[in-house]
Amino acid sequence: MADTLTVLERSQRMARVTGADTKPELIVRHLLWRMGYRYRLHARDLPGNPDIVFRSRKRAIFVHGCFWHRHSDPACRLARLPKSRLDFWVPKLEGNRARDAENISQLKTLGWQVLLVWECRMKDREQLGNGLYRFVEGIDEGD
Repeated sequence: MADTLTVLERSQRMARVTGADTKPELIVRHLLWRMGYRYRLHARDLPGNPDIVFRSRKRAIFVHGCFWHRHSDPACRLARLPKSRLDFWVPKLEGNRARDAENISQLKTLGWQVLLVWECRMKDREQLGNGLYRFVEGIDEGD
């Protein structure tokens, strides 16, 4: 199936895609800040440049968009594949997933705890906040 947008329209749409300060990331940051946690952003010296870092606790949080990072939950509607140019999108998105797995593996090898927060999980703020609190405090690590 051919692309439904013109080259210019596709270029303009893709130019709006950002890698930092996304709405889901701002939601997570706001929740953490309201809980009294202070953190660093986009640590370039760590594998994968985690979105949120607690250096003293050796904890890193990645806030992933379900489409771009291929959320594997079958209930997630945001992780669908595009209808056009599958020969481009499948390797691109699977490459993102493989790179993410490698970065997480490297962080764990360095002794870091890692939390993935998916875009589709933003609706239930109370549950999200509870999960963030448990992660930062190190509660339920053995489970």
